[in-house]
Amino acid sequence: MLGDYSLGDLGAIFAMQGFAGLILFSVYVLMALGLAIIFGQMGVINMAHGEFMILGAYVTWMTSGFFQTYMPSLFSGYFFVAMILAFIASGALGMLVEWGLIRFLYKRPLDTLLATWGLSLILQQAYRSVFGAREVGVELPSWMMGSKQVTDTIEVPINGIFVMCLTVAITVVVAWIMFKSRWGQQVRAVVQNRVMAGAVGINTEKVDRYTFGLGCGIAGIAGSAFTMIGSTGPTSGQLYIVDTFLVVVFGGAASLFGTIASAFTISQAQSTMEFFMSGSMAKVLTLLTIVAILMIRPQGLFALKVRK
Repeated sequence: MLGDYSLGDLGAIFAMQGFAGLILFSVYVLMALGLAIIFGQMGVINMAHGEFMILGAYVTWMTSGFFQTYMPSLFSGYFFVAMILAFIASGALGMLVEWGLIRFLYKRPLDTLLATWGLSLILQQAYRSVFGAREVGVELPSWMMGSKQVTDTIEVPINGIFVMCLTVAITVVVAWIMFKSRWGQQVRAVVQNRVMAGAVGINTEKVDRYTFGLGCGIAGIAGSAFTMIGSTGPTSGQLYIVDTFLVVVFGGAASLFGTIASAFTISQAQSTMEFFMSGSMAKVLTLLTIVAILMIRPQGLFALKVRK
């Protein structure tokens, strides 16, 4: 198959595949950042993480419709308002779930898996009842439409560039919160030694609630970004939950840098292999490779030392 293309064509194809991999990488990172905080920092297996993402997507869809109907002159900037509202809605629901359910299940990871799996089914049915079973799409502002010509043979979609810039900005903010802010220091203290953190005056219950809310809020922002590359339905979140867990586990739980490196490795490998084979086969080979690496290094690519 490669013999049918010139070197220039192959270069353009691989450049386009690489950019497609970067867009996939951006989606993985946005999803995995929230899950890395919840799973890596708190040890909670949140199987409803995809539903928090879809809540953000539905909030974006409703915001789009509101601006189209009542504020058409400001429609070009609605997406920034939608991201803020998606973060607030998903984060608030996350804190409510932590208060009403998760706080009773700490140190019982299998129970959190079952409980959040049931929660995901409840949320899916709630979305189906409120928004309907039909998938919905968001109309993008005109400045997000079209593509940018890089070379004579390579062009990249503008909304893909926006998603990547959004991912970089959110990653920088999360890194600052976790490693530079006072609250981030408290979170890391609770992770390393919960008993000692409580002994020095840190309100561990409050830290847990805000941490869970932050992770779910980031998932809501991921849902806003998701509306630019796919349609939104009650079960759309389940399409990404397995890949997101894979990214977090492969990168190393509680490691922000590991999450980013893992997302980049998986997205680029999958996107490149899809050029040579079917999408399902590329995903299978990627999964088998990751499983083989985890058998050799079960703690993931990067792992933090945590005192019990």
